[in-house]
Amino acid sequence: MLNVQRDYSLLRHNTFGMDVRAAAFVEYGSEAELREAAAMLRSGELPSPWLHIGGGSNLLFTGDWPGTVLHSSIVYCKEVSRDADTVTVRVGSGMVWDDFVALCVERGWYGAENLSAVPGETGAAAVQNIGAYGVEVKDLISEVETLDMQSGEKMIFTALECGYGYRSSVFKRQENKRYIVLSVVMRLGLVPHLNLGYKALAEALKGQDSISAADVRRAVCEVRASKLPDPAVTGSAGSFFTNPVVSREKLEELQSKWPAIPYHEVQAATDREAQSVREGASVRCGSSDRSGGNQVKLSAGWLIEQCGWKGRSLGRAGVYPKQALVLVNLGGASGAEVVALADAVRNSVRDRFGVELHPEVNIL
Repeated sequence: MLNVQRDYSLLRHNTFGMDVRAAAFVEYGSEAELREAAAMLRSGELPSPWLHIGGGSNLLFTGDWPGTVLHSSIVYCKEVSRDADTVTVRVGSGMVWDDFVALCVERGWYGAENLSAVPGETGAAAVQNIGAYGVEVKDLISEVETLDMQSGEKMIFTALECGYGYRSSVFKRQENKRYIVLSVVMRLGLVPHLNLGYKALAEALKGQDSISAADVRRAVCEVRASKLPDPAVTGSAGSFFTNPVVSREKLEELQSKWPAIPYHEVQAATDREAQSVREGASVRCGSSDRSGGNQVKLSAGWLIEQCGWKGRSLGRAGVYPKQALVLVNLGGASGAEVVALADAVRNSVRDRFGVELHPEVNIL
């Protein structure tokens, strides 16, 4: 029998520390239990609308949730296959992402170490395409197994069909939010191949002659801890905004006024490629749908800092003193207060730079 809890507090299920409630809360531990929950939602036995959450590290609640909140407790990591150079593993959607990374380092599986200490769970990581220090989870994913909550049928998406881009996937599109991740299949290296191109990471490891995946993981954890608040102490959802992507012409305009403005090149496939695959059309790598060459990614944190917001606050919500990209709950802040601060920050950046910031956090 599925365990349904009514009028349930979501305080421990969101890292912003918003003390809100859900009309119903369901934590499922298997595909069969999720199918049962889907059937109950369709029949009206569970209140709608439904919301699926992971670790709550990418959410901002602005009030109680009037329907059902679903959460996966499907936790496992199984080896599927291996060859001389790689190992393929299937990971349950409810496995804490950093626990998976720690397991990879322990077992000598390479590729995930740069994503150490990223909060949340594996299913959400595949939806969000989490990224840090030069690596995105799409670089590891082979396929994503989902359940269609409307039909009750299982659907498997290849990595290409997931339509991954910068902090995006087809699962974030409104029409695809009916798919709930059951498991993620990832391919990892068995031969050491470390990504040390990110400046802060390279500096943290400077002077070491022999660098292991464990060294990279430790350095990443230390760098993140030096820049980001501990949500157990200070409520936040990490980076509140995505780094804005602009045209090269816009970059040149900005450089004429701010020559030191930081930027990175952009190369990401669009959702249209995944849709083409879904419809049976051919997709060419390097097609015109790719954005590389014409667009660049700016640093949202730099833009916010230039507007003087770093360390400032509006009421009980503030901008973190060590990283301007992070908005924090200074104690007892409501979701509306955080949104008001976010709006003020966005307006400042738009007015000064003519650049629009978009929330990475899901505001509910």
